Amino acid sequence: MTRLLALLLALFALTLPARAADDISAASRSVVRVVTVAMVDGEVVGFGHGSGIAISPTRIVTNAHVVESAVQYPNNVALGVVPSEGQKSFAAKLIAIDKARDLALLEITEARLPAAAVYTGPLESGADVVALGYPGNVDLATARSANDYITPRTPTRSEGNLSNTQSVDGVAMQIHTAKISRGNSGGPLIDACGRIAGINTAITRADDGDSPFAFAISARELTRFLADANQQYASVGTPCLSLAEADARDRAAMDAEARASAEANAAKNAAAELDRDLKQARAEEEALAARENRIALAGVFFVIGALAAGAGLLFYSQQNMRNAKIAGGAGAALMIGAAVLFVTRPDARAEIAADSAPAPTAAEPKLAAGNLLCTIRPDRSRITVSATTDVPISIGKDGCVNGRTQYTRGADDRWQRILVPNDEPTVTVASIDAAGRDYRVERYLLDAETMTKARETRAGVVLKSCTANPDELAGLAAQQDAIRSALPASPNERLVYRCQPASGAAMKNAPGG
Repeated sequence: MTRLLALLLALFALTLPARAADDISAASRSVVRVVTVAMVDGEVVGFGHGSGIAISPTRIVTNAHVVESAVQYPNNVALGVVPSEGQKSFAAKLIAIDKARDLALLEITEARLPAAAVYTGPLESGADVVALGYPGNVDLATARSANDYITPRTPTRSEGNLSNTQSVDGVAMQIHTAKISRGNSGGPLIDACGRIAGINTAITRADDGDSPFAFAISARELTRFLADANQQYASVGTPCLSLAEADARDRAAMDAEARASAEANAAKNAAAELDRDLKQARAEEEALAARENRIALAGVFFVIGALAAGAGLLFYSQQNMRNAKIAGGAGAALMIGAAVLFVTRPDARAEIAADSAPAPTAAEPKLAAGNLLCTIRPDRSRITVSATTDVPISIGKDGCVNGRTQYTRGADDRWQRILVPNDEPTVTVASIDAAGRDYRVERYLLDAETMTKARETRAGVVLKSCTANPDELAGLAAQQDAIRSALPASPNERLVYRCQPASGAAMKNAPGG
C-alpha cells in the first residue's frame, strides 16, 4: 500500500511545472506593504502606505517616515501589514524607531513571514541591484478600490546599478539607479542573490531633464539599528555568485582535488615502485652473493675431495688399505657434495612478490556509519541566506541520521532526505555520499503555491523516525523522488561540507538532519 501511494504521488508530481529558482522572487516573499489608517470617531479620514521587508518571521523593517503618523497620533492611527502572498492582511505594532536613520521596526503576531537575510559584505560600484516594493504610481494605474491596497500581491521590481555610497546628514546612503517612487519607501534594495543591501528611502527630483537617482539606507546603518533594537537577524557576507558561476567553481575545485589525488596516488605508486626496485636490487645482490658463495664452497669441497682422493691413492700404493679407504671415501663424499652444491646453486635473479590485495567484490553501496563533523567548503558552495557553522552528523545503521531522520539511497548513490517543513516556505535537500565525506544542503526558496504542492506530496507518506522496513523505505524513496520532481531545476542555495570523523563530544548539538 505504501509503495502504491508513493507511486501515485510521483505521477502527480510529474504533472507539476517546475519553475527555475529565482533569488529575486524568493526575496519578494519577504516584502510587505505597510499601511497606516487614520480614524476619527470610527471613520477613516486618512490613508497612507509604504513598503517593508521581514527581518524575522514576525518583525518587519520599514522607514520611520512611513509610520510617522502612527507615532504622532497613536490613538487614532492604526498600523497594518499586507504580505506579498496569502489572502489576509494583519495588524502591526511599532517596536522601535530611529528618525535619524529613518528606520522603524514593526511586529505582527497573527502570521509568520519568510525572513530575508542582510548582506554585510562589500558592494562594489556598478553592482546589479533590484528595488522591491509597492510604488504609488503603479498603484494609481492598477488599483480600482481601497481593497486593492490591503490585498496581498507580488511587489514590483525595478533593476539598476549601485553608483556609490555617500553620507547624508551623517547616515550612510547608497545611491543607485533602480527606479522607485513614493510607496517604495521602506522597501528593500537587494543584491543579485536576494539579500538586503539597503532600505529605500528617497529619490532625487528630475527637474529640467535631470536623471533621477534613488537613495537607500545602507546595510551598515540597518544592522546598527537592529542591534540597538536587540533584534536578531540573518546575515551573509559572502559575495554573490550566479548558480552557473558557483557550479563552475565547484567543478574547478573538484577537478583540482581529483588532480591532487591523482598526483598523490602517482607519487605513492612511484615511491612504491622505487621501493620495489630497491628491494629487487637487494634481493638480486643477495641471490648473486649466495650463488657465488655456493659455487665457491663447491669448489673448496671439490679441491679437498680431490686431495683426499689423491691421498687415498697414495695410501693404496703403500698397501695401507685402511687409510686408503678412509681418504678415498672422504674424497668421494666431498666431490659428490661439491657436485650437489654446484647443481643446487641458486639463480642469480630473484623475484619480489607484488603487494596486492584481492579485488573487492561488487556489493550494495552502504552509508558509512559513525560520528562526523562537517565543515563548509566556501569554494564549492553558493551561500545566499544561511549560516555556515560546522554541522555535526551521526550516521547509524541503514541511513539513520542523528537517530531520528531516515535517509534513502538515490540514483546517484548519494543518500538523501528532502525536508518539507510546515512553518517555513523552504524545501531542503540534504544528502551525503556513501563514504561519509561530502555532505550537501540545497535549499529551494519557494512561492506559496509550489510550497503547498510540496507539502501535499509529502503528506502521502508519513515517516517521522528511522526504519528498517523495506516497504516503508521504498515508499519514502518514491516520495522523495516525487517531491524532487516538483522542485525548480536549480536550488537558490547550495552548501557543500567536507566531513571528518568526530569525537562524541562534538555531537552534543547535532541537528535533526
